[in-house]
Amino acid sequence: MLWPVLIQGLRFDLVSLGLTLALPLVLLPVLASNSLLIPLWRWLLRVYLPAMLVVALFMECSTPSFILQFDSRPNILFLEYLNHPREVGATLLATQKLPLSLAVILCTVVAWATSRQLKPMSAAIRPVNVLALLLATPILLAMCVGMVRSTLDHRPVNPSTVALSSDPLANDLALNSIYTALYALYEMRHEAAGGDRYSDISDTEIVKQVRDSMMIDSRDFISDLQPTLHHQEVPLTGIRAKNLVIILEESLGAEFVGRLGGLPLTPNLDRLAAEGLWFENLYATGTRSARGIEAVVSGFTPTSARSVVKLGKSQKHFFTLAGLLAQSGYDTSFIYGGEAQFDNMRRFFMNNGFARVIDRHNYKHPTFTGSWGVSDEDLFARAHEEFNAAGDTPFFSLVFTSSNHSPFEFPDNRITLFDEDKNTVNNAVKYADYALGSFFDKARESPYWDNTVFVVVADHNSRVHGAEMVPVERFHVPALILGGSIKSAVFKPVASQIDLGPTLLSLIGMSSVHPMIGHDLTRPDMQHFPGRAIMQYNATQAYMEGDQVIVMRKDMPVVAYVYQAGALIPAHELDPQLSSRALAHAAWSSMAYQNNLHRLGGG
Repeated sequence: MLWPVLIQGLRFDLVSLGLTLALPLVLLPVLASNSLLIPLWRWLLRVYLPAMLVVALFMECSTPSFILQFDSRPNILFLEYLNHPREVGATLLATQKLPLSLAVILCTVVAWATSRQLKPMSAAIRPVNVLALLLATPILLAMCVGMVRSTLDHRPVNPSTVALSSDPLANDLALNSIYTALYALYEMRHEAAGGDRYSDISDTEIVKQVRDSMMIDSRDFISDLQPTLHHQEVPLTGIRAKNLVIILEESLGAEFVGRLGGLPLTPNLDRLAAEGLWFENLYATGTRSARGIEAVVSGFTPTSARSVVKLGKSQKHFFTLAGLLAQSGYDTSFIYGGEAQFDNMRRFFMNNGFARVIDRHNYKHPTFTGSWGVSDEDLFARAHEEFNAAGDTPFFSLVFTSSNHSPFEFPDNRITLFDEDKNTVNNAVKYADYALGSFFDKARESPYWDNTVFVVVADHNSRVHGAEMVPVERFHVPALILGGSIKSAVFKPVASQIDLGPTLLSLIGMSSVHPMIGHDLTRPDMQHFPGRAIMQYNATQAYMEGDQVIVMRKDMPVVAYVYQAGALIPAHELDPQLSSRALAHAAWSSMAYQNNLHRLGGG
């Protein structure tokens, strides 16, 4: 790990350097060409550059103490403490006198020495020809942008890029502290909304409503400090708990699935639906991949903020199925055809229980590579290889497809095109279905089949739009659980992506303690329950029980609807109990995130 950390560390030092040089380079054409402004340019070089060097040096000097206290480089906590300068200052003087003094002395010496060295250099600066500046500045700015991006891939580097292990601190070591602080500042812009609620409902009422809605025996709850943490006892289905594979299908809405009344684009999924547990009315929690990930992998309900996959407080000790199963000896992996740093996935996964991440850089000689990575065929071939190699080691894997993503690129001569133009969403869906069917044909003949539970579920729909406040029909997605031990059945009540976690734990025979609030849909009584789903649409959230829907907006009264024939029809009256449950669930996710309640027990 030493050399990768050092190399990546140098990479992020260049990122920080690029950010530092951005301001002088932007000002260069103006200040360096005008004799009247040359003194300002000289001052900028003599003051700004030493100041930034001192800031970077002070951050690194403060890092060891911060790591000893919080097991992390300076992060959101570091910035939050800046809101309390008196208390923090008193604490530092009381507990960190020696390192603080040494840091101040070192920074002072470096500032003085740097400024002294720059003084004669800046004095020699003369106005530069305007034409020369116009030619040089774009080149210098391009170099600066290249340093900040640090890659030719679609997305610039971020902390997820250096998530090389399951140890969050080891991943942090490749970064530098001024970068982590700036990134935390960026994250904080999005975290504030995570605390927003749609009403003034109290924490006590939130916990009561959420616990009651979980429909489990009150004796199963084991912690008042972590209100939803509970024991889920399931019968062991074999000698050991089964393997678990989640196949997250990109952008596969119900309108593309023949079995759900959509277009005839999924003959393989339709065929497989008759062989496993098929969900007729399962709804995604959001409109982005990260939202689907947090729901399916963590059982976490949506907020009006960004998904927890991308937020700071969930980058360590956040509950995932991988973290839970790793405690029982499972090999855990994320297999993706694209770049795993997209949406901060690599960082979130590696810090929360996933032992390995396989992305587009780990494929040798793929048959096809598009804008979003290797084809679904290549993805499933690699997954099949990994599962066969597992042997007797139990495994959990999240396999995330990408071929069904704009610009809808996939190999030639695989399918009969549905649309005349090749690169359309309909054709991409049909290809994704082809790749999925081919994988299961191979999996069925493999040693791991009988002892593995698979779930195929969409992360979200291809495009969520409509005139309604929440276009519920666009959240309808397919879901299918199958494997050697899964019997054919159809689940007709309303269900949510957050229900899959508890359901899958039951099907693999894994008794556990976890904080997920979803329902175990294998329970016989669930067939007679109307079911519920939670959907986040921008800043609006919908809570649906059966055909009853509550829509919540910030600073506005809740509105009740009846969902019929794919449309929301205003209800005659508002059910106050349903409204309370809706508001509580909308507030719970924010409360749980802000207070670190959605974690492994004792984590």
